[in-house]
Amino acid sequence: MRWALVRVCLAVTTMVVVAFAVPLGLVVKEMARDRALSNAEREAAVVVPALSITTDRDQLERVVASAGSDEGMAVHLPAGDGRTAVDLGRQRAADADIAAVRRLGRASTTEVPGGSALLQPVALGLGTVVIEVYVPESEVSNGVGTAWAVLAAVGAALVVGSVAVADRLGVRMVRPARRLVEGAQELGEGKLGARVPEEGPSELRLAAVAFNSMADQVVQLLANERELAADLSHRLRTPLTVLRLNAASLGDSPAAEQTRTAVAQLEREVDTIIRTAREAKPQTTAPGPGAGCDAAEVVRERMAFWSALAEDEGRKVRTAGVDRPVRVPVARTELAAALDALLGNVFRHTPEGTAFAVDVHNGEDAVIVLVSDAGPGILDPETAMARGRGAGTPGSTGLGLDIVRRLAESTGGDVRIGSSVLGGTEIRVWIQLAGTDPVRRGHRGSVRRRRRSALR
Repeated sequence: MRWALVRVCLAVTTMVVVAFAVPLGLVVKEMARDRALSNAEREAAVVVPALSITTDRDQLERVVASAGSDEGMAVHLPAGDGRTAVDLGRQRAADADIAAVRRLGRASTTEVPGGSALLQPVALGLGTVVIEVYVPESEVSNGVGTAWAVLAAVGAALVVGSVAVADRLGVRMVRPARRLVEGAQELGEGKLGARVPEEGPSELRLAAVAFNSMADQVVQLLANERELAADLSHRLRTPLTVLRLNAASLGDSPAAEQTRTAVAQLEREVDTIIRTAREAKPQTTAPGPGAGCDAAEVVRERMAFWSALAEDEGRKVRTAGVDRPVRVPVARTELAAALDALLGNVFRHTPEGTAFAVDVHNGEDAVIVLVSDAGPGILDPETAMARGRGAGTPGSTGLGLDIVRRLAESTGGDVRIGSSVLGGTEIRVWIQLAGTDPVRRGHRGSVRRRRRSALR
């Protein structure tokens, strides 16, 4: 907007300057010509008294020599009464032009080499005498160049001044608009305290008022949503208590112990949801040094949890890359929830006896978690990644992969679905390490090669 205003002002001012400067320059040129011709008329008027007194050639030559300079004047006497025509001084005008002036009796100007010639007729007793005064081109254009230079300088100064004024006015208009954009970006990044100063032109002030009102509404809606999530989660405590009591009476079998562990974990997750919904603030900055968890430890823990169910269903399980610590910039609970979502999908959407594997690859700039299976695969990966769409099977909400995607994208990474070497689906979770630039392309082949080497 700022530069658009400057360009418009530049175009308008330039047109105005041209519209006034060009005609004014032509007027200056014409005035210089009129001034030169007026001087020539005054020089011609000096000779007229001498012509009225005498027609002696010698005396007239002295008068012409004293009145003219550099042979710039000539006097043309007509023939008559036995006299021949006499031309005193240097003649530059054509004989036809001189004869026409003598015949018409009116002064005239004619073009001659190097300038112009003023032909002034004077009626005397012996006839009409024509006085020729030479006007050089340098006298006609004297001062015109300087005047044009002054006009050009004034025009340039006007253009520059108008651009400067338009720029200042543009800044006054653009600054509030830029603050509005910055406020919208901050609000989009989760900084719910972002507000815009209500200043500038009236339209931008109204926009700032509307933006601040919208931001207040967003904060209120999010607060209501967190309270609703906390209230709904709190309602789950009663049936969970019943499940916990029932699980306690199941005895000491492995299935009973697994049920009690699952109920305890579910109670912890519900408590976490309630506490997060009531107390957590939107995250607006990247995790600091030392934040996050050990991905290898989380994978080992979750695989130990799911291995009992895998053994009951006759599934072969394999893990790789979890023998050494692997730090990732995500919370432990979030990574565990993402792994549970991926492994839960394996048990939910593949037949019993289907093998699966979890591989962890620790790179310089990212950590890659691969969950692969030998199932039928996913026919439409894009639909599976869409939030709320799911795979189209009964019991699928479509939120599991969305949880994984949001976890990866919070670090600058991504999630991709492909075919695994086991013959089924491979879900690759790219977790960008803190302090490195996101790398979204060109890493698929290297991940595949590292995975195949790990399988050997």
